[in-house]
Amino acid sequence: MTLCNLVAEMGKALPLGASLVNDGVNFAVFSRHATAVALIIFESANPDSPWVEIPLDKREHKTGNIWHCFISGLRAGTCYLYRVDGPHHPEKGHRFNPHKTLLDPYAKALTDISNWDFGENAGYDPEKRGSDLTYSNDDIANQPRCIVVDDNFDWQGDTPLNYPLRFSVIYETHVKGLTAHPNSGVKYPGTYRGVIEKIPFFKDLGITSLELLPVFEFNENEIIRHNQRTGEKLTNYWGYSTVAFFSPKGSFASDKSPGGQVNEFKEMVRELHKAGIEVILDVVFNHTAEGNELGPTLSFRGLDNSIYYILNENKRHYQNYSGCGNTVNCNHPVVRTFIMDCLRYWVVEMHVDGFRFDLGSILGRDQSGHIMENPPMLEQIAEDPILSSTKIIAEAWDAGGAYQVGWFPGGRWAEWNDKYRDNVRKYWRGDPKETRQLATRIAGSSDLYLRDGRKPFHSINFIISHDGFTMNDLVSYNTKHNEENGENSRDGSDNNISYNYGIEGPTYDPVINNIRLRQMKNFFTTLMISLGTPMVLGGDEFARTQNGNNNAYCQDNEISWYDWSLLEKNADLYRFVKEMIAFRLRHPGFMRPEFYTGRGGDYRAIPDISWFDEKGHSPNWDNVGSKLALRLLGSKAETLADRDGNDFYIMFNPDVDPYSFVIAAPPSKKEWRRAVDTALFSPNDILLPGNEERLSSQQNYPVKARSVVVLISNEINLG
Repeated sequence: MTLCNLVAEMGKALPLGASLVNDGVNFAVFSRHATAVALIIFESANPDSPWVEIPLDKREHKTGNIWHCFISGLRAGTCYLYRVDGPHHPEKGHRFNPHKTLLDPYAKALTDISNWDFGENAGYDPEKRGSDLTYSNDDIANQPRCIVVDDNFDWQGDTPLNYPLRFSVIYETHVKGLTAHPNSGVKYPGTYRGVIEKIPFFKDLGITSLELLPVFEFNENEIIRHNQRTGEKLTNYWGYSTVAFFSPKGSFASDKSPGGQVNEFKEMVRELHKAGIEVILDVVFNHTAEGNELGPTLSFRGLDNSIYYILNENKRHYQNYSGCGNTVNCNHPVVRTFIMDCLRYWVVEMHVDGFRFDLGSILGRDQSGHIMENPPMLEQIAEDPILSSTKIIAEAWDAGGAYQVGWFPGGRWAEWNDKYRDNVRKYWRGDPKETRQLATRIAGSSDLYLRDGRKPFHSINFIISHDGFTMNDLVSYNTKHNEENGENSRDGSDNNISYNYGIEGPTYDPVINNIRLRQMKNFFTTLMISLGTPMVLGGDEFARTQNGNNNAYCQDNEISWYDWSLLEKNADLYRFVKEMIAFRLRHPGFMRPEFYTGRGGDYRAIPDISWFDEKGHSPNWDNVGSKLALRLLGSKAETLADRDGNDFYIMFNPDVDPYSFVIAAPPSKKEWRRAVDTALFSPNDILLPGNEERLSSQQNYPVKARSVVVLISNEINLG
């Protein structure tokens, strides 16, 4: 490619972004208030490569608010940026600056972003146009560049799997942290290919869906703090600070060729799908990496600040419902189009199966920041024909005070159910008066989802997520230990609903360790027998620890990385979790599509769910004790399955003393057999199908302290 011979022809206004067309590339970018736009083309991806700046003629290269051109002779791998001029009136919301080079919001890949350290240079005066000329982002040699990408890929017939939510078991994980540890045993640690190498593990564990923490390109170097203990510079590890929404994170790819991250991401999705595993992305449309008025100008701010962001009455400042400095103006028609284009791209071109929307309530705020009753953005996502089978999961709150769990608008949305998390934690910690709440959560949270026509599977049930303690830390620490985050432990929640059982942190005391192991099994059992869609935090199945850090967003090190030696050390817990997942997926009774009614739906006229106290009586819910039992029917009339399943009798004892539970009578011509008892040691804590143990008594069962027991119905063997 010879830069001096490049000629900008008229081109087309759509599609936005950079598109390969015939023997060249069409470029199109939105800016309503710009007075001038220039396209910068680089000879290569090398930082010191020559470049040429091509001004766009508004008479020839502008249709409405879209600036566009076609340049013949360009190919995939071409690198480019924009320079945009216009009014610089911060008091009116306009922050155009021709001294800045800008990323294309529709860029499908960026060059290496790892050395882009805009965090160290915060604090320049954004009110003075050109005052930030020394800002590292303006150094064109160091600035990441957009890359033209060829969408062609050998998918080998792949399409998104799109399992129904009720048949799903979600595994939340971080692409890098999954395999970055030196003992991960993979050839390509910390990468999309590293995820591929862990497919046999995922298959063995039995999960159906991977939910990946942010993979949209972000700048890990934006944090300027240091580890208070080691002095190590902290990084943005989690990635909730998006720079480029169409671009997979480049450092997660082992292929370092320009645009190689796109093909490697597609390879990961294709191979996971071959193994029957879905891909769900954690996406961040609520804010961007540009931060508040003191933040860097990277893309949106320099293209049309007043349209892309919700601004304060004093338009110099940004509304901050995200807690991260700015708030995306999600319900502006232009921004709605951008978000929809992005979601469709990841489904159509990248074959992902679903999205979890970080701080999803922001997508329901109007252009003044008010919560809307019928937000067009949320409704459009739910009703979009391309996304009709795609999972859409909301974190139904934001940092501006919105809390919408149970009434998130827009139709078919599922929600992270933090009430499930808190109620289950409180019950097993032994908090008083939590039994009724536990029963509601086990039964699918009908108090939250029944009234607006949603189903039990719209509740994403979880006890642990990336944000907070790991499962091991939940039963090992009374308080958070975030000293290494560089914020004097002011960060992270203080409401962890955790308990250390006598010693803070690791211990050699076998009594305490046995209690902790039992409680982890209790949590996993409760999760897998509850109506709703279960989500597991990756690494909890073998007791991963973050040493009490409940906000490890900045720890790209062994605090966050999965220590795979724990898989062997805690093999008994891993076996239990694996078999508990399989137990759930074998039995349709735990995956009912409808809420329980408390009435009989089959010939036996027995209620689909019945509740009991430890004495076998119907509980007085106004004065119920801590112990609880329930009977579930598994007939096809109840579960809408293609065959009759087993019935179950499940007993919970969170107390420090054992108790002999009275058992409800088994179904006619059947008997109860023990399938799960979390108080027993492996392998007796969960028995394989066909090996369930016949009870010595069908009238009572001794439930040990802090344990749960699951009985399964079986035909009486008269032989």
